[in-house]
Amino acid sequence: MNTGMDSDNAGTTSTCQRPGFAPKIAYILLWFPLSSETFIFREVKSLLALGLPIQVYTMYGESLAGCSAEMRAFPGPVRHYGIMVTLSVLAAFFRALMRRPHNVIALLREGFFHKMRDVEALGENLWCFMAGFLLAEHCRDQNITLIHACWANGPATAAWVASHLTGIPFAFTGRAGDVYPEDGLLREKSRDAIFVRTNNLANVRWLRQFCPHDQADKIHLVYNSLTFVGDAQISPREERSDDVFRILAVGRFARTKGFPELFSALARLRRERLPVRLTLVGDGRWRGRLLRQLRRMRLRDIVDMPGFIPHDEILAFMRSHDLLVVPSVVHSNGDRDGIPNVIMEALVCGLPVVATDVNGIPEVIRNNETGLLVPQRNPTAMADALRRMLENRERARSMAEAGKALVKQMFDSKKNITMLRNLYISHCVAGGDA
Repeated sequence: MNTGMDSDNAGTTSTCQRPGFAPKIAYILLWFPLSSETFIFREVKSLLALGLPIQVYTMYGESLAGCSAEMRAFPGPVRHYGIMVTLSVLAAFFRALMRRPHNVIALLREGFFHKMRDVEALGENLWCFMAGFLLAEHCRDQNITLIHACWANGPATAAWVASHLTGIPFAFTGRAGDVYPEDGLLREKSRDAIFVRTNNLANVRWLRQFCPHDQADKIHLVYNSLTFVGDAQISPREERSDDVFRILAVGRFARTKGFPELFSALARLRRERLPVRLTLVGDGRWRGRLLRQLRRMRLRDIVDMPGFIPHDEILAFMRSHDLLVVPSVVHSNGDRDGIPNVIMEALVCGLPVVATDVNGIPEVIRNNETGLLVPQRNPTAMADALRRMLENRERARSMAEAGKALVKQMFDSKKNITMLRNLYISHCVAGGDA
């Protein structure tokens, strides 16, 4: 890796080449475990089960709200930062400044004062930048051989700083809102990362433009693994005696989820006298706005909002509903979903899916084959697709079965985790020559 800056420990990466050496990976996140990031939790557990040593570092403190019992029982290793380590972060910064003032000043010039997309992103980046100085000391002390950030924004900033200070190679995963719109440091982090992993094909094309022209091949596609395990994939659907069609939607109440457009589609179905009921699972800063819209559209009586549901309880909702709708949209600033994991979870349970054609979703929802795909921000098309799926149950089940087969092939846990493990190991070894 050519960082363009001197490191405090230039010989660190050469240890990757020792015969029989087992690389130790630092996983960098804002929070871990986090109730909405079951896919990362499964990834960490699976890699540990394959014998890959992983040390998790979180830039913020512990947050177990909404976590399943399995998440709460995770034994680690996890090291939390957050406000309690502020003095330690500052001390690490000044130690680095005294040892390598030119290196630290160069880092500050290149990474600390970048313009970010909004105030929240700016605050996250500044904290993670400074936390990178403490992360560097911990990675050096723990004999880390590869620093991997699970998100391209703040966690990757901390990994970038720690890599520059230690010479330990770093990489990151770009997923959705962390790369759309681009982080203010995405080009620098893409330039210096030993590789970039993404979890959908659409992101490969997007992320390549931030890499130097001769490094387009550093972008690697490795899909997520399935988050439901064991009996969850074969549990039978619930049978009901009423004739009401039950629609399920799951997601954060945020600008990219398209729930306002879904409400418009629901109102159209009601005007057409189709007996439907929507369950909207989730929570977030848009909750008040969505409730006001429901009252204004007089839909409150056919929409249930149970709030945030832990991942291990979502299965019951999928068993009791007729289809999943994913009305994702691209925000005006470019923010968007990747491939919402709830799509794969629904299909593997045999639940039919209607979704919009945003970003990586068409990689899984192939129109009229594994589900129905509609243009984003088109409530009329959404309503028509929902009606078609609900009124032709045999066709809906056929598409869901095709979707299940596709999902089990694309998101096979054993295959994808093995690919990810091999990616880490091969690049850790290559890092000794970079």
